[in-house]
Amino acid sequence: MGEPEATIRLVVPAEAEGLRLDRFLAAAGHGWSRSQAARWIEERHVTRNGRSSKPAQFLAPGDVIEVSPPAPTPSEVLPQAIPLDVLYEDGHLIVINKPPGLVVHPAAGNPDGTLVNALLAHCRDLSGIGGVERPGIVHRLDKDTSGVLVAAKTDLAHRSLSLSFRWRTTDKRYLAVVYGAPNTAEGVVDAPIARHPSERKRMAVVPGGRPARTLWWVRERFAGAALVECRLVTGRTHQVRVHLAHIGHALVGDPTYTGRQWRAVEDSVTSAACRDFPRQALHAWKLTITHPATGEPMTFEAPLPEDIAMLLAVLRQS
Repeated sequence: MGEPEATIRLVVPAEAEGLRLDRFLAAAGHGWSRSQAARWIEERHVTRNGRSSKPAQFLAPGDVIEVSPPAPTPSEVLPQAIPLDVLYEDGHLIVINKPPGLVVHPAAGNPDGTLVNALLAHCRDLSGIGGVERPGIVHRLDKDTSGVLVAAKTDLAHRSLSLSFRWRTTDKRYLAVVYGAPNTAEGVVDAPIARHPSERKRMAVVPGGRPARTLWWVRERFAGAALVECRLVTGRTHQVRVHLAHIGHALVGDPTYTGRQWRAVEDSVTSAACRDFPRQALHAWKLTITHPATGEPMTFEAPLPEDIAMLLAVLRQS
Protein backbone atom coordinates (compact mmCIF):
# COMPACT_ATOMS: atom_id res chain seq x y z
CA MET A 1 0.00 0.00 0.00
CA GLY A 2 1.39 3.41 -0.97
CA GLU A 3 1.27 6.64 0.94
CA PRO A 4 -2.11 8.45 1.14
CA GLU A 5 -2.35 11.76 -0.69
CA ALA A 6 -2.71 15.16 0.93
CA THR A 7 -6.21 16.32 1.83
CA ILE A 8 -7.90 18.42 -0.85
CA ARG A 9 -10.20 21.25 0.30
CA LEU A 10 -13.05 22.41 -1.94
CA VAL A 11 -15.59 25.17 -1.34
CA VAL A 12 -18.97 24.74 -3.04
CA PRO A 13 -19.68 27.71 -5.35
CA ALA A 14 -23.11 29.24 -5.83
CA GLU A 15 -23.63 27.56 -9.20
CA ALA A 16 -23.27 24.11 -7.59
CA GLU A 17 -26.19 24.65 -5.20
CA GLY A 18 -28.41 21.57 -5.02
CA LEU A 19 -25.82 19.32 -6.69
CA ARG A 20 -25.24 15.86 -5.23
CA LEU A 21 -21.94 15.45 -3.41
CA ASP A 22 -20.73 12.59 -5.62
CA ARG A 23 -21.57 14.54 -8.79
CA PHE A 24 -19.82 17.62 -7.43
CA LEU A 25 -16.63 15.67 -6.78
CA ALA A 26 -16.75 14.00 -10.21
CA ALA A 27 -16.91 17.46 -11.80
CA ALA A 28 -14.27 19.03 -9.54
CA GLY A 29 -11.44 18.62 -12.04
CA HIS A 30 -9.31 16.06 -10.19
CA GLY A 31 -10.01 13.09 -12.45
CA TRP A 32 -12.31 11.28 -10.03
CA SER A 33 -15.18 9.28 -11.45
CA ARG A 34 -18.60 9.48 -9.83
CA SER A 35 -18.43 5.85 -8.68
CA GLN A 36 -14.99 6.42 -7.20
CA ALA A 37 -16.22 9.55 -5.40
CA ALA A 38 -19.25 7.68 -4.04
CA ARG A 39 -17.03 4.87 -2.75
CA TRP A 40 -14.72 7.34 -0.99
CA ILE A 41 -17.71 9.10 0.58
CA GLU A 42 -19.07 5.81 1.90
CA GLU A 43 -15.61 4.88 3.21
CA ARG A 44 -15.44 8.26 5.03
CA HIS A 45 -12.57 9.68 3.04
CA VAL A 46 -14.78 12.72 2.34
CA THR A 47 -16.32 15.19 4.80
CA ARG A 48 -18.83 17.99 4.36
CA ASN A 49 -18.36 20.83 6.84
CA GLY A 50 -16.25 18.55 8.99
CA ARG A 51 -18.72 15.66 9.10
CA SER A 52 -19.13 12.46 7.14
CA SER A 53 -21.86 12.50 4.52
CA LYS A 54 -23.63 10.47 1.86
CA PRO A 55 -23.09 10.42 -1.91
CA ALA A 56 -26.63 11.75 -2.49
CA GLN A 57 -26.20 14.68 -0.06
CA PHE A 58 -27.37 17.92 -1.70
CA LEU A 59 -24.90 20.78 -1.38
CA ALA A 60 -25.29 24.42 -0.45
CA PRO A 61 -23.07 27.36 -1.44
CA GLY A 62 -20.17 27.73 0.97
CA ASP A 63 -20.11 24.10 2.05
CA VAL A 64 -16.54 22.98 2.72
CA ILE A 65 -15.71 19.60 1.25
CA GLU A 66 -12.50 17.89 2.28
CA VAL A 67 -11.25 14.85 0.40
CA SER A 68 -8.49 12.64 1.77
CA PRO A 69 -7.80 10.20 -1.09
CA PRO A 70 -6.76 6.77 0.18
CA ALA A 71 -3.41 5.40 -0.85
CA PRO A 72 -3.46 3.79 -4.31
CA THR A 73 -4.34 0.11 -4.07
CA PRO A 74 -1.57 -2.17 -5.29
CA SER A 75 -2.63 -4.45 -8.10
CA GLU A 76 -3.68 -7.98 -7.23
CA VAL A 77 -3.52 -8.99 -10.89
CA LEU A 78 -0.52 -11.13 -11.79
CA PRO A 79 1.93 -10.05 -14.51
CA GLN A 80 1.91 -12.29 -17.58
CA ALA A 81 4.47 -12.21 -20.37
CA ILE A 82 2.06 -11.53 -23.23
CA PRO A 83 3.71 -9.91 -26.28
CA LEU A 84 2.80 -6.23 -26.82
CA ASP A 85 3.02 -4.10 -29.96
CA VAL A 86 4.32 -0.90 -28.34
CA LEU A 87 3.83 2.25 -30.42
CA TYR A 88 5.34 4.63 -27.86
CA GLU A 89 6.58 4.57 -24.28
CA ASP A 90 8.16 6.96 -21.79
CA GLY A 91 8.19 7.35 -18.02
CA HIS A 92 4.61 8.64 -17.94
CA LEU A 93 2.61 6.57 -20.41
CA ILE A 94 2.64 3.66 -22.80
CA VAL A 95 0.76 3.41 -26.09
CA ILE A 96 0.10 0.02 -27.63
CA ASN A 97 -1.55 -1.38 -30.73
CA LYS A 98 -4.07 -3.78 -29.20
CA PRO A 99 -4.71 -6.90 -31.26
CA PRO A 100 -8.25 -8.19 -31.72
CA GLY A 101 -9.28 -10.81 -29.19
CA LEU A 102 -7.34 -9.30 -26.28
CA VAL A 103 -9.51 -8.26 -23.31
CA VAL A 104 -8.37 -4.98 -21.73
CA HIS A 105 -8.80 -5.82 -18.04
CA PRO A 106 -9.77 -8.83 -15.91
CA ALA A 107 -13.47 -9.41 -15.39
CA ALA A 108 -15.91 -12.28 -14.97
CA GLY A 109 -15.03 -14.89 -17.57
CA ASN A 110 -11.61 -13.35 -18.23
CA PRO A 111 -9.62 -13.53 -14.97
CA ASP A 112 -6.24 -13.35 -16.72
CA GLY A 113 -4.60 -13.23 -20.12
CA THR A 114 -5.65 -9.57 -20.45
CA LEU A 115 -3.91 -6.39 -21.52
CA VAL A 116 -3.52 -5.39 -17.86
CA ASN A 117 -1.67 -8.65 -17.15
CA ALA A 118 0.60 -7.94 -20.11
CA LEU A 119 1.19 -4.31 -19.09
CA LEU A 120 2.11 -5.31 -15.53
CA ALA A 121 4.74 -7.69 -16.89
CA HIS A 122 6.07 -5.07 -19.30
CA CYS A 123 6.03 -1.98 -17.05
CA ARG A 124 6.03 -3.18 -13.43
CA ASP A 125 5.11 0.35 -12.31
CA LEU A 126 1.63 1.07 -13.64
CA SER A 127 -0.55 3.65 -11.92
CA GLY A 128 -2.60 2.11 -9.09
CA ILE A 129 -5.40 4.66 -9.17
CA GLY A 130 -7.53 2.60 -11.51
CA GLY A 131 -8.10 -0.08 -8.87
CA VAL A 132 -6.76 -3.56 -8.33
CA GLU A 133 -8.19 -4.96 -11.57
CA ARG A 134 -7.38 -2.18 -14.03
CA PRO A 135 -4.19 -0.36 -13.03
CA GLY A 136 -3.13 2.30 -15.53
CA ILE A 137 -6.23 1.97 -17.71
CA VAL A 138 -7.78 5.33 -18.68
CA HIS A 139 -9.95 4.16 -21.59
CA ARG A 140 -10.78 0.83 -23.17
CA LEU A 141 -11.47 -0.95 -26.42
CA ASP A 142 -13.86 -3.87 -26.85
CA LYS A 143 -12.27 -7.31 -26.89
CA ASP A 144 -12.64 -7.69 -30.65
CA THR A 145 -11.72 -4.10 -31.53
CA SER A 146 -8.09 -3.54 -32.49
CA GLY A 147 -5.96 -0.42 -32.41
CA VAL A 148 -4.44 2.41 -30.39
CA LEU A 149 -4.80 2.31 -26.61
CA VAL A 150 -2.93 4.45 -24.06
CA ALA A 151 -2.23 3.50 -20.42
CA ALA A 152 -0.83 5.62 -17.59
CA LYS A 153 2.36 4.69 -15.76
CA THR A 154 1.99 7.27 -12.95
CA ASP A 155 -0.95 8.55 -10.90
CA LEU A 156 -0.39 12.07 -12.27
CA ALA A 157 -0.56 10.80 -15.83
CA HIS A 158 -3.62 8.73 -14.94
CA ARG A 159 -5.52 11.77 -13.67
CA SER A 160 -4.47 13.96 -16.58
CA LEU A 161 -5.38 11.41 -19.25
CA SER A 162 -8.65 10.48 -17.54
CA LEU A 163 -9.66 14.14 -17.53
CA SER A 164 -8.72 14.48 -21.20
CA PHE A 165 -11.05 11.65 -22.13
CA ARG A 166 -13.80 12.97 -19.84
CA TRP A 167 -13.53 16.54 -21.13
CA ARG A 168 -13.33 15.26 -24.72
CA THR A 169 -10.07 17.00 -25.51
CA THR A 170 -8.74 13.83 -27.14
CA ASP A 171 -9.31 13.06 -30.82
CA LYS A 172 -10.30 9.41 -31.37
CA ARG A 173 -10.55 8.13 -34.95
CA TYR A 174 -11.79 4.69 -35.96
CA LEU A 175 -11.95 2.83 -39.26
CA ALA A 176 -14.95 0.56 -39.77
CA VAL A 177 -16.11 -1.69 -42.59
CA VAL A 178 -19.90 -1.46 -42.78
CA TYR A 179 -22.74 -3.01 -44.71
CA GLY A 180 -24.17 -0.84 -47.46
CA ALA A 181 -22.75 2.32 -49.00
CA PRO A 182 -24.10 5.50 -47.35
CA ASN A 183 -25.87 7.88 -49.73
CA THR A 184 -23.81 10.86 -48.55
CA ALA A 185 -20.08 11.35 -48.17
CA GLU A 186 -20.27 12.25 -44.51
CA GLY A 187 -22.68 12.68 -41.65
CA VAL A 188 -23.31 13.00 -37.94
CA VAL A 189 -25.14 10.61 -35.63
CA ASP A 190 -26.42 12.48 -32.60
CA ALA A 191 -28.46 9.91 -30.67
CA PRO A 192 -28.49 9.05 -26.94
CA ILE A 193 -27.23 5.63 -25.88
CA ALA A 194 -28.25 3.48 -22.90
CA ARG A 195 -28.66 -0.18 -22.01
CA HIS A 196 -31.12 -1.98 -24.23
CA PRO A 197 -34.43 -2.07 -22.33
CA SER A 198 -34.81 -5.85 -22.62
CA GLU A 199 -31.39 -7.21 -23.66
CA ARG A 200 -28.99 -6.16 -20.91
CA LYS A 201 -25.82 -7.19 -22.75
CA ARG A 202 -26.57 -4.76 -25.56
CA MET A 203 -26.57 -1.00 -25.83
CA ALA A 204 -29.15 0.87 -27.89
CA VAL A 205 -30.30 4.30 -28.99
CA VAL A 206 -32.75 5.09 -26.21
CA PRO A 207 -34.62 8.38 -25.59
CA GLY A 208 -33.31 9.81 -22.36
CA GLY A 209 -30.02 7.88 -22.63
CA ARG A 210 -26.60 9.46 -22.27
CA PRO A 211 -25.81 11.98 -25.03
CA ALA A 212 -23.70 10.42 -27.77
CA ARG A 213 -22.29 11.97 -30.94
CA THR A 214 -20.34 10.35 -33.78
CA LEU A 215 -18.97 12.07 -36.91
CA TRP A 216 -18.36 9.86 -39.95
CA TRP A 217 -16.87 10.04 -43.43
CA VAL A 218 -16.92 7.50 -46.27
CA ARG A 219 -13.33 6.59 -47.19
CA GLU A 220 -14.11 3.93 -49.84
CA ARG A 221 -17.22 2.44 -51.42
CA PHE A 222 -17.59 -1.17 -52.52
CA ALA A 223 -20.36 -3.36 -53.88
CA GLY A 224 -22.65 -3.55 -50.87
CA ALA A 225 -20.17 -2.26 -48.29
CA ALA A 226 -18.02 0.74 -47.38
CA LEU A 227 -14.97 1.77 -45.39
CA VAL A 228 -15.96 4.52 -42.98
CA GLU A 229 -13.87 6.77 -40.76
CA CYS A 230 -15.48 7.79 -37.46
CA ARG A 231 -14.59 10.40 -34.89
CA LEU A 232 -16.06 9.91 -31.44
CA VAL A 233 -17.07 13.19 -29.82
CA THR A 234 -18.35 11.26 -26.81
CA GLY A 235 -17.17 7.86 -25.58
CA ARG A 236 -20.14 5.64 -24.80
CA THR A 237 -19.99 1.86 -24.61
CA HIS A 238 -20.22 0.33 -28.13
CA GLN A 239 -20.83 3.82 -29.54
CA VAL A 240 -19.54 3.29 -33.09
CA ARG A 241 -21.25 -0.08 -33.35
CA VAL A 242 -24.60 1.20 -32.07
CA HIS A 243 -24.62 4.45 -34.04
CA LEU A 244 -23.69 2.95 -37.39
CA ALA A 245 -26.25 0.16 -36.96
CA HIS A 246 -28.80 2.84 -36.03
CA ILE A 247 -28.38 4.55 -39.42
CA GLY A 248 -28.59 1.25 -41.30
CA HIS A 249 -24.90 0.54 -41.77
CA ALA A 250 -23.94 -2.03 -39.15
CA LEU A 251 -20.34 -3.18 -38.83
CA VAL A 252 -19.32 -6.20 -40.82
CA GLY A 253 -18.83 -9.18 -38.50
CA ASP A 254 -20.61 -7.63 -35.52
CA PRO A 255 -22.60 -10.47 -33.90
CA THR A 256 -24.47 -8.13 -31.57
CA TYR A 257 -25.74 -5.30 -33.77
CA THR A 258 -25.73 -6.48 -37.40
CA GLY A 259 -29.10 -8.22 -37.37
CA ARG A 260 -30.17 -9.04 -40.92
CA GLN A 261 -28.36 -6.20 -42.68
CA TRP A 262 -25.91 -8.62 -44.34
CA ARG A 263 -28.81 -10.28 -46.17
CA ALA A 264 -29.34 -7.11 -48.21
CA VAL A 265 -25.91 -7.43 -49.87
CA GLU A 266 -26.48 -8.56 -53.46
CA ASP A 267 -22.84 -8.92 -54.56
CA SER A 268 -21.84 -12.54 -53.92
CA VAL A 269 -18.15 -11.80 -53.29
CA THR A 270 -18.96 -9.05 -50.79
CA SER A 271 -21.63 -11.16 -49.14
CA ALA A 272 -19.31 -14.14 -48.64
CA ALA A 273 -16.36 -12.06 -47.41
CA CYS A 274 -18.45 -10.10 -44.94
CA ARG A 275 -20.49 -13.02 -43.69
CA ASP A 276 -17.36 -15.02 -42.87
CA PHE A 277 -15.49 -12.17 -41.13
CA PRO A 278 -14.90 -13.39 -37.54
CA ARG A 279 -15.26 -10.14 -35.55
CA GLN A 280 -16.62 -6.62 -35.79
CA ALA A 281 -14.52 -4.88 -38.47
CA LEU A 282 -13.54 -1.97 -36.23
CA HIS A 283 -10.06 -0.55 -35.73
CA ALA A 284 -9.02 2.33 -33.44
CA TRP A 285 -6.83 3.86 -36.10
CA LYS A 286 -5.61 7.15 -34.62
CA LEU A 287 -5.52 8.85 -31.21
CA THR A 288 -4.40 12.39 -30.39
CA ILE A 289 -3.76 13.30 -26.76
CA THR A 290 -1.99 15.98 -24.75
CA HIS A 291 1.07 14.59 -23.00
CA PRO A 292 0.36 14.66 -19.25
CA ALA A 293 3.83 15.97 -18.34
CA THR A 294 4.94 18.16 -21.26
CA GLY A 295 1.56 19.47 -22.41
CA GLU A 296 2.53 18.76 -26.01
CA PRO A 297 -0.02 17.25 -28.43
CA MET A 298 0.87 13.72 -29.54
CA THR A 299 -0.74 11.64 -32.27
CA PHE A 300 -0.44 7.88 -32.54
CA GLU A 301 -1.53 5.68 -35.44
CA ALA A 302 -1.92 1.91 -35.64
CA PRO A 303 -1.76 0.23 -39.05
CA LEU A 304 -4.73 -1.84 -40.12
CA PRO A 305 -4.57 -5.40 -38.78
CA GLU A 306 -4.09 -8.17 -41.28
CA ASP A 307 -7.67 -9.44 -41.16
CA ILE A 308 -9.27 -6.08 -42.02
CA ALA A 309 -6.59 -5.40 -44.67
CA MET A 310 -7.39 -8.74 -46.31
CA LEU A 311 -11.13 -8.04 -46.13
CA LEU A 312 -10.62 -4.69 -47.88
CA ALA A 313 -8.49 -6.35 -50.56
CA VAL A 314 -11.35 -8.75 -51.35
CA LEU A 315 -13.92 -5.95 -51.39
CA ARG A 316 -11.80 -3.89 -53.76
CA GLN A 317 -11.72 -6.80 -56.20
CA SER A 318 -15.51 -7.00 -56.15
